[in-house]
Amino acid sequence: MVRAIQITEFGGPEVLQLVELPDPEPAAGQVLYDVTAAGVNYADTHQAENSYLAKQELPLVPGAEFVGVGPDGTRMVGLLFGGGGYAEKVAAYPALTWPVPAGVSDSAALAVVLQGLTAWHLLRTSSHLAAGESVVVHAAAGGVGSIAVQLAKRWGAGRVIGMASTVDKQQLARELGADEVLDPASEDLADALVAANGGSRVDIVLEMIGGPVFDASLAALAPFGRLVTYGMAGRTPPTPVPPGALIARSGAVIGFWLAHCGRRPAMLREPVTELLAMVADGSLRTVDGGSYPLADARQAHQDIRSRRTVGKLTLTP
Repeated sequence: MVRAIQITEFGGPEVLQLVELPDPEPAAGQVLYDVTAAGVNYADTHQAENSYLAKQELPLVPGAEFVGVGPDGTRMVGLLFGGGGYAEKVAAYPALTWPVPAGVSDSAALAVVLQGLTAWHLLRTSSHLAAGESVVVHAAAGGVGSIAVQLAKRWGAGRVIGMASTVDKQQLARELGADEVLDPASEDLADALVAANGGSRVDIVLEMIGGPVFDASLAALAPFGRLVTYGMAGRTPPTPVPPGALIARSGAVIGFWLAHCGRRPAMLREPVTELLAMVADGSLRTVDGGSYPLADARQAHQDIRSRRTVGKLTLTP
């Protein structure tokens, strides 16, 4: 038997229950791992209330990534696109696991394999960042945002504008390399973004809030600008975008969901290897947002939903 967090009814953090379950049964080709840390993501809060992109089936054990030790004793970090990470043991496919380099913490490895992968693809695959372009990063102190700020600077962005809601988060965004930092609650946000970019409209926006923040970000796009949307943390949909509005500015709205890379291992292998090496040599900083015992998963969800956190949150069985 293993301890795990299970959901048997949909709702807020209160539906997360610590239970004992039978050991996972590996499917053909899977390997069983003893979990040392599991990642907590904002998407997990949507999963718990069944407002995620994919409809959930009960009962479920949330958790999309883990660090664990396999039968040969190697410490591995892996992805679980079917969930199951909030547990003492998981079964995973070798193609979705990678050795953790010496000196890389569990927290850093978890940040790389989900938030880092997302940031990498937002900039490389979805927005096709070119040298000299301006990049707006919403939630710049969060898991994805804190890595995206650094990668954008590393890959030649002309100006990186971070969005963060508190003084501490704004300071962190600056430490990570943001040239300008704004509060997303700024009045006339579209105008504020243009002003922060030296009076020019912006080329790329990485957006995961939705609602009026999405609307203002789209309004600030330059001709041939790209807004990549990868979440809706505000839980309010944006104003529908008619095709004519995109034609009028030669703009693009692009969606990204990491799960679609799961069936294309090549889209995971290269960036994970690159990002882990960058963390190991100190050229990429991951932000440890704190570790919670497995039994405190509810508190982790409460904290991440209330925007009290930065960086990567973890659970430790």
